[in-house]
Amino acid sequence: MKDKVKKILENKSKTVPILSFPSAQLMGITVKELISSSHMQKEGMKKIAERCNVGASLNMMDLSVEAEAFGAEIVFKDDEIPTVAGGVIADISDAESIKVPSVNDKRCRIYIDGVKHAKEEIKHIPVFCGVIGPYSLAGRLFDMTELMMECYDSPDEVKILLEKATCFIIKYIKAFKAAGADGVIMAEPAAGLLSPALNDEFSLPYVKRIMDEVNSEDFVFCYHNCGDNVVHMADSLASLNCDIYHFGNAVKLSQLIPAMPKDSIVMGNVDPVLFKMGDVASIKECVQRIYDECKGFDNFMLSSGCDIPSQAKWENIDAYFEKVNEIYV
Repeated sequence: MKDKVKKILENKSKTVPILSFPSAQLMGITVKELISSSHMQKEGMKKIAERCNVGASLNMMDLSVEAEAFGAEIVFKDDEIPTVAGGVIADISDAESIKVPSVNDKRCRIYIDGVKHAKEEIKHIPVFCGVIGPYSLAGRLFDMTELMMECYDSPDEVKILLEKATCFIIKYIKAFKAAGADGVIMAEPAAGLLSPALNDEFSLPYVKRIMDEVNSEDFVFCYHNCGDNVVHMADSLASLNCDIYHFGNAVKLSQLIPAMPKDSIVMGNVDPVLFKMGDVASIKECVQRIYDECKGFDNFMLSSGCDIPSQAKWENIDAYFEKVNEIYV
């Protein structure tokens, strides 16, 4: 186990939820302003690191950035995380024509610089970047439903698209690493919709290649998947030997932990919707329930099940940290 991973696991009260966009509320700015400025992103990461007992600082988990760099159509709203409205190709046969962009294109440089500046000021905990996974990016460059069908009908063309997505993600993570990032959280949610066999062919090899390219003793790799099919992919996912696995609330975490490597941290999986729609009592009950189910596993750590919504109530976020602290201290 890498030293940085060991330090996170040794202090379980310093939880690592996927918490970034609610920082806009703390600064009194819109989400749109937050995603448009590396300075604001750095300030947001600082605000959360100062207010919350976190074990790592995470940059904005924005899964539209990579697709936008390729030329995808993005919808921006003041107080919502950007979404992909349209891909860059209408037919999978056009995959060959896609050009792999520079990591300086569109908003990529803003996110890289945000991590760079955060690393300069946040010294007491690791600073992680966030990127999208290869299959999930491919779906945004084409069409998620069509991509799944083309895995059967046009597998070679799908793999061309995946190759280009993979090449870009490798470059993007390396740019974050050069900027000082201590690790990466790769979100591959679309792969959670695949069958185990399709995941083994169209996601896993590309994730493995990315890991191999960016891995080092001082760089942490976290794999996130919030799909409900991950239970059936457990053995394959375990073969990745990620430093950290992060799973969503669509699954029962206690069923997954035994299948994961014992020297990997497994994090999850408080329902992120509760942070926005629930109340203090429901958050604390959920934290306690998941802890009770998983406390027998030494490599388990509490976390959110996915990205905490930008409009989450801060009293609920605070209640989450209070409950975790109550459990472990």
